[in-house]
Amino acid sequence: MQWLRNMWTKEGPGIPKNAPKKTGLALFGQIFAREWWEMVKLNILFILAALFIIPLPAALAASAFVCVALVEDRNTYLLQDFLDAMRRYFWRATLWGLFFAGAIGLGVYAIGTYASATRDNLAMAAPLAIALVVTGFLCVMACHLLVLMVMRDLSTANLLRLSAMASIIRPLPVIAALLFVAGLWLAHIAFYPVSVFMPATLNFSLGMFAIVFAAHRAAMMVLALPVAVPPALETGTADAKHI
Repeated sequence: MQWLRNMWTKEGPGIPKNAPKKTGLALFGQIFAREWWEMVKLNILFILAALFIIPLPAALAASAFVCVALVEDRNTYLLQDFLDAMRRYFWRATLWGLFFAGAIGLGVYAIGTYASATRDNLAMAAPLAIALVVTGFLCVMACHLLVLMVMRDLSTANLLRLSAMASIIRPLPVIAALLFVAGLWLAHIAFYPVSVFMPATLNFSLGMFAIVFAAHRAAMMVLALPVAVPPALETGTADAKHI
């Protein structure tokens, strides 16, 4: 059974030291080509954890933690890293998940209400536009907050402040990542039943990787600010490997 244990515990592959550095979509494709099997296994782990519903936010945080390691080209021990991250971020991820689920849910409800009212009264177009912008910003901010949470141990106030700053500085990459995630699920629906195995193999992990990849640069930018992270808060994952 050695081969089965190694499949989940061995180090992930690296890249040649002298290889030219890629950026943007080329880097995204390079990492995916190198780590696709790790993403398949991560997808399976996420599904198994999310089946119990309650650990869903923690499973999202654990997936983001692993994806940050893939983006930063650090060695990953998939099963150990995933389980450790689930334990570490369980309560924080759950509370933040409930907060953003409620806030975004209210935003979606407001959009539906104002959109219905706009049919009879064009004056409702203004609050409809505001609801759309606020809800979209909350979605982008939730993505940045998730990535920042697994990159640094930050206080609640700092986490909110830095995630808001990151969402203002670089919102477009995360918006593109969210559209990519939506495209994955639309492809699953459009090509069903040929695409029946997409959710079981890649949709969750590839979607999370796309969000982490898109949010990572903005997260690094706000974390590099002189007053971003007081030294007393730099614990756990806050080490030189992330800078």
